[in-house]
Amino acid sequence: MIAFAANSILCRLAFKNTEIDAATFTNARLASGAVMLWLIVPASRQNNVPASWVSAFALFAYAASFSFAYITLSASTGALLLFGAVQLTMILPRILAGEGLSIWKIAGIICAFSGLILLVLPGLTAPPLAGATLMTMAGIAWGVYSLRGRDTTDPEASTSSNFLRAVPMAIILNMLFFSYSSFDLAGIVYATLSGAITSALGYILWYKILPSHNPANAATVQLSVPVIAALSSIAILDEQVTIRLIVSSLMILGGIGLVFKKA
Repeated sequence: MIAFAANSILCRLAFKNTEIDAATFTNARLASGAVMLWLIVPASRQNNVPASWVSAFALFAYAASFSFAYITLSASTGALLLFGAVQLTMILPRILAGEGLSIWKIAGIICAFSGLILLVLPGLTAPPLAGATLMTMAGIAWGVYSLRGRDTTDPEASTSSNFLRAVPMAIILNMLFFSYSSFDLAGIVYATLSGAITSALGYILWYKILPSHNPANAATVQLSVPVIAALSSIAILDEQVTIRLIVSSLMILGGIGLVFKKA
């Protein structure tokens, strides 16, 4: 969870302190992650997993939306929106499949959605709407990516394959935003750390321990990420945590936690 939160911190550090643009950050992050996974996961294993361009696109959509969102969002707000959207996206299929909803689950869903609405309502401390929308899209994309990867027999090889397929998409994105392209060494370093370490190695570690946890516990533990990101952003980025963010966090994380606790 520290690795997941670190992605938010590294992205904000890059846009706050360096010249790198969002498209280049996305490209460098996915490319460095692909290289790291290619070095770790044998090619024979990668060739044995079914190619999934849909999953690769979901991974790319997450990474691109994530980067562009953090141009305007704080690390703590972005992490809250991201993982709120991720968890709600992963809950929705269970509801659509006809899973019975207890009064506790209904209350949890209403509480979580109300927290998201409160966070983005217009006001002095509301996050920029464009950034909030992009981060919500990133969360939906990551939720879709996670749902599609649940039944894979070799998560590490699948992740490596998806990273490799996402790189050409990132290159096309870079070409589309070429006129806005800018970067420096520090920005590339932050993007590389995000891709190779906190994404590639973080995902592998997560998949290693995931089988030892049931789905409800695994989903609930991810709710710690916004908290870690918020505390880290105060110490590293000197960001201020608002009352609106605190109340929204309690509503969103508490509501989602209630849904999974009663799952």
